[in-house]
Amino acid sequence: MTPISLTSVSLTSVDDPRIAAFRDVRERDLTGREGLFIAEGEVVLNVLTSAWSRCRARAVLLADKRLPKLEPVLARLDADVPIYTAPQEVVDGIAGFHLHRGILALGEKPEPLDLDAFLAGRPERSVLVGTVGIGNADNMGGIFRNAAALGACGVLVDPACCDPFYRKAIRVSVGAVLRTPIASDVSATVMVERAEAHGYVPLALTPGEGPDLTDLEPPQRALVLLGSEGPGLPREVLARARPVRIPMASGFDSLNVAATSAIVLHHLTRR
Repeated sequence: MTPISLTSVSLTSVDDPRIAAFRDVRERDLTGREGLFIAEGEVVLNVLTSAWSRCRARAVLLADKRLPKLEPVLARLDADVPIYTAPQEVVDGIAGFHLHRGILALGEKPEPLDLDAFLAGRPERSVLVGTVGIGNADNMGGIFRNAAALGACGVLVDPACCDPFYRKAIRVSVGAVLRTPIASDVSATVMVERAEAHGYVPLALTPGEGPDLTDLEPPQRALVLLGSEGPGLPREVLARARPVRIPMASGFDSLNVAATSAIVLHHLTRR
């Protein structure tokens, strides 16, 4: 096998201006990065550099001990993407916390989707996910992971949701956020209106009254609407969508929203 030859830049200082985008990661997570995001860990880097990714890497920062193992993954990067390496303590100082994975990448979000064009181009049988008010990054990441694993063709995200490109959401999704078509800042009402215009049946997941999921014959095209835990979906959305409930043991009426997404998507995509 021919050895892989990569060019990397070795750093010795946390103050090097070339890695400013990686500095104080947690604080920057809260303020946003204007179209960019931070990806963390080997699994996510593997997705970011894969043919499946809808995003482009802009730079990579590694603990120097990680470089040899990651060379096959890093070889997929465009030639103009810098690879910075540093001792673990320098990487920790740049990030602002102990980065035990020792792997960060700066990525560029994909161009916004044209929602109507996207919906018109979906297969005759397809399932969409609509997230409404999902503020928890773990739940958001879990929903994207389930959507990718179970064959949903895209995720619609309303303005009250947390950013799917938040570092923790990407990590929990095991990189699914980076490869899933996303339409952001779409209100729940618009989700329903545009999806119905393209033949999708909106299904509102609710613990309240409604037919059991097990009795639902999956429609050709379905939009699965998931609300935040507690408040759930807005009334105006429930009024326009078909309510569906997951039957549960007596005395308990709530599943984690990410777990709910897995159960519903499995039912819709495997029938």
